[in-house]
Amino acid sequence: MDLLTYLFLDKPLWMWLLFMSLVVALLVFDLGVLNKKDHEIGVAESLRLSAMYIALGLSFSGFIWYTMDGTATAQYLTAFVVEKTLALDNIFVIALIFGFFAIPRQYQHRVLFWGILGVIVLRGIMIGLGATIVEQYGWVLYVFAGFLIFTGIKMLFAADKDHKIEENGLMRFLKKRLNVTDDLHGHDFFVRKPDPATGRVVRYATPLFLALVMIEIADLVFAVDSVPAVFTITTDPYIVYTSNIFAILGLRALYFALSAILHRFAYLKYALSVLLVFIGSKIFIADLMGWAKFPPEWSLGITFAILGAGIVFSLWKTASDKTATQS
Repeated sequence: MDLLTYLFLDKPLWMWLLFMSLVVALLVFDLGVLNKKDHEIGVAESLRLSAMYIALGLSFSGFIWYTMDGTATAQYLTAFVVEKTLALDNIFVIALIFGFFAIPRQYQHRVLFWGILGVIVLRGIMIGLGATIVEQYGWVLYVFAGFLIFTGIKMLFAADKDHKIEENGLMRFLKKRLNVTDDLHGHDFFVRKPDPATGRVVRYATPLFLALVMIEIADLVFAVDSVPAVFTITTDPYIVYTSNIFAILGLRALYFALSAILHRFAYLKYALSVLLVFIGSKIFIADLMGWAKFPPEWSLGITFAILGAGIVFSLWKTASDKTATQS
């Protein structure tokens, strides 16, 4: 058997290699060309980069259609939109982390870039394990669905609560276990300096490293919601992984465009809660209606409707809140 046609997670190895080669090329282009030097990414540059990544993610659906079929394409697009949307909630937390550690905008891209490498690995592990479990135990999909419904309802009632990083247990653990500098040292994650108690030169972590760790943990927490959500759309690990990674790749670029206007999307969390409940309920609706699977075209349309309503309401509500405050 030709090595390139060897099946890995139900897809020929060449399909996985092609995708990973594209991701590596994008990361090299990003770090080695677009952001070779630390600089503050403006809104215009952020929007151009975000548009490029969204265009690439949507264009990849043509490859899915060519190698698979129309149903797989609709599933990929739905998964891409869902993951992209759920990632918006992650942007709120990233902005909070950068604000807490007072990370200047010129160093934020460096943190997000290295963070994305961790995401690629962690998502791959989670999706690989998830695909294996779902293949062996199909009933796990109902557990995923119930978890999403529960999470959506929980988010709905906790959407207006603020995150407090200083009360995070991991933050307290890191500060106890690591030598941490009070100030940043350029874009370095670690520096060597004398220990005030012994005078010996030891390694210190900088606040930039703590921000990176917190962002990685935040993504891991969000993946607990987003990965099961995509598995309820499709159990094909190739579609799950490629849609996840393409959505996450553009998250860094989108962050710099949205971070300045996050307050205008303050009510979008309610739409995300409803979206999780809808995604989780699809498998039960399909069983109730006697369908083999919830129609992917309907899923894509309803997803757009929920998100569109959430965005419009959020923009309208924040505008009216601002008007009421000024008057």
